[in-house]
Amino acid sequence: MVSAPVVAGAVPLAEVVRGDLVESVHLGHLVVLDPAGDVLLAAGDPDVEIWPRSSLKPAQAVAMLRAGLDVPARHVALAAASHDGTPEHVALAREILAGAGLGPADLANTPDLPLDPQAAAAVRAAGRGPDRLTQNCSGKHAAMLATCVAAGWPTAGYLEPTHPLQEAVRAAVVELAGPGAAGHVTVDGCGAPLFSTTLRGLARAFARTAGAPDGTPEARVAGAMSAHPDLVGGRRRDATLAMRAVPGLVAKDGADGVYAAGLPGGAALAFKVLDGASRPRPAVLGAALRIAGALDVPGVDGAALEAMAATPVEGGGRPVGVVRAAFVPREAACAP
Repeated sequence: MVSAPVVAGAVPLAEVVRGDLVESVHLGHLVVLDPAGDVLLAAGDPDVEIWPRSSLKPAQAVAMLRAGLDVPARHVALAAASHDGTPEHVALAREILAGAGLGPADLANTPDLPLDPQAAAAVRAAGRGPDRLTQNCSGKHAAMLATCVAAGWPTAGYLEPTHPLQEAVRAAVVELAGPGAAGHVTVDGCGAPLFSTTLRGLARAFARTAGAPDGTPEARVAGAMSAHPDLVGGRRRDATLAMRAVPGLVAKDGADGVYAAGLPGGAALAFKVLDGASRPRPAVLGAALRIAGALDVPGVDGAALEAMAATPVEGGGRPVGVVRAAFVPREAACAP
């Protein structure tokens, strides 16, 4: 029987306010770590075991660089991305494959339409359907294949948990996330092996990546993501908007309500929305980044960060409420 310990100890992370009433509440778990790794804030259980989903991609990219992948920063950013599937994203995935002497036929990820509505409409208008290149994880899979070529590993079976590539990924996840990492393994939506972490461990992995010394694989991943936020997500995606607002920030969303971020000074956060919803993510992320010290980062766009922490709720085409964090004092949250 599969238990659901993620339910235990969950607390309100976000409130959805319409008019003068709280309409909905999203429960979950959140942890914010200071640069020393100590807990600045814990809402719920910071040591709950979760599937980090695509928030694990920066750690996977670190593993690939450690194994010999040597590609430009734009390609590294795409390797850590859940991209929108725009023509630019697809072209870069093709470049990664071509650089390794491979092609789209070598990909083994799940075919899908682009996440970007305009790109998806263009695919349909051209008479095409779901494709491995337009699927949001194609950059990661292309980079995984390129890593196999660089390391001299077979490309066939690169998604098997016992493949040398995935063993290298698991080792990197355990090292970066620390105790409790990779205690469970399953298959992610794109078909790649997925290793569990604790919420604290996920935050720790982002702290170690965002605050890594120059020249390390971790620093290369962090630098690529923060320099090319549009490649990590898309023009309207919250991870992209957050990295635009905070110089040096490494932020990565994951399916089913997971999020993690690390600041260049080494503070970090991770959270899991219990119902898997994406609606509360910007508000929770914005408020947690403030607690982590994002407003003190030189060059930060404080207005953009504040706007993220208060997502409007509309009625009749105009704002009538707000999605706001529930783990900060009411006067510190953005009111509707």
